[in-house]
Amino acid sequence: MKLYTIREAAEALGVSVSTLRLWDKKGILVPLRTLTGKRRYTEEMIQRALGLKKLRSEPRKVVLYARVSSKAQEPDLENQVAYLKEFAAGRGLCVDEIITDVGSALNWHRKGLMKLCDLVLRGEVKTVVVAYKDRLARFGFEFLEKLFARFGCEILVVNRAEDASPARELAEDLVSVARHFAARLYGQRTYRARKLVKKVKEALADAADGEAEEPAAEQRKVGQAGRDR
Repeated sequence: MKLYTIREAAEALGVSVSTLRLWDKKGILVPLRTLTGKRRYTEEMIQRALGLKKLRSEPRKVVLYARVSSKAQEPDLENQVAYLKEFAAGRGLCVDEIITDVGSALNWHRKGLMKLCDLVLRGEVKTVVVAYKDRLARFGFEFLEKLFARFGCEILVVNRAEDASPARELAEDLVSVARHFAARLYGQRTYRARKLVKKVKEALADAADGEAEEPAAEQRKVGQAGRDR
């Protein structure tokens, strides 16, 4: 594999050595390093940078991304898209494309997410707008944020709260995680795996019951206080 010095890479790309150093610092084009710390570039890096350089001179897209976890929540998906449109209009952003998904935030093979990643990695997207971080990914949001930034794309999160998922969606994701690790530990169909998943479901059900009882208890206290008067 041929490696290019920073000066050779700069000549191939038609930029200055200082520009390549700046791209390295910003994470736009990060080279390999020799044992003595000198920068070295592969042919693949140069070809990718040439593609990015070309695309950066062309208008790039503002994309809205919305997701719900199930078909039953599709009305919520429409509301989510309307909310993102309103936010974008308020920021003066001209929306070029809207991508939606119906599926778990733990599923990295969502059709819409794959399409979004393809657009970003081709350098075609300037800004991705999402309502909450967990609409894009339950875990690994920071990874996507850094990856997209490498291709000149910003992820704009409307609400920076840690989580927006309803309790049911969170419970389903927790059960999915438990099922995955139970299968890894004990095998997919073993009694111990099924028992572990069952225990997680029971714990979640107990937690939900406890949350439902608290408001009822508060109402009983208020009612008793009124009678005492």
